[in-house]
Amino acid sequence: MKLIIIDYGAGNIKSIQFAFKRLGIDAVLSDNPEEILAADKIIFPGVGEASSAMSMLKETGLDVLIPQLKQPVLGICLGMQLLCKYTEEGHTTGLGVFKTKVKRFDNHVKVPQMGWNVIKDLKSELFKGIKENEYMYLVHSYYAEHCNETIATTDYGINYASALQHNNFYGVQFHPEKSSLAGEKILKNFLNLEVKS
Repeated sequence: MKLIIIDYGAGNIKSIQFAFKRLGIDAVLSDNPEEILAADKIIFPGVGEASSAMSMLKETGLDVLIPQLKQPVLGICLGMQLLCKYTEEGHTTGLGVFKTKVKRFDNHVKVPQMGWNVIKDLKSELFKGIKENEYMYLVHSYYAEHCNETIATTDYGINYASALQHNNFYGVQFHPEKSSLAGEKILKNFLNLEVKS
């Protein structure tokens, strides 16, 4: 299997590569459109600030390429948020794959949310074998609002979408690569997803 991690200078790449190495997969870091199009599965990571990350995508044309991908794509953390249509962080227009907005947590909760929290209301083959209220590791100050594409929720001052799915695109706000055996199971489920034609 050819697994590509999209390289645009805004990812916590090493921990993702190590997580897949434990599953027997050598994930290749690339920003080459031909390589990305030829991959079986794609990881779209992201750590950092949304507007600068989007600028980096635009510089390489990846902002046009990514929404057109047909193979399974998994956006992680900021990667998921950039797949949404808009984020309040830097008043940034996203890639528009998920038809929802990303908002900042209000002042009633400590920001960023950092540490372990549960996911529930699980609705996707991505969560096969994952039980309700399983703990995942999160670090974020912004959250995706609920929409028809919500496939998992989390409570942190507000109930928000901690995972999204639209066709072949999946997004998780949490870090599966840092979420122990349950996170590893989600990555394994992603590798096992069938390509929908």
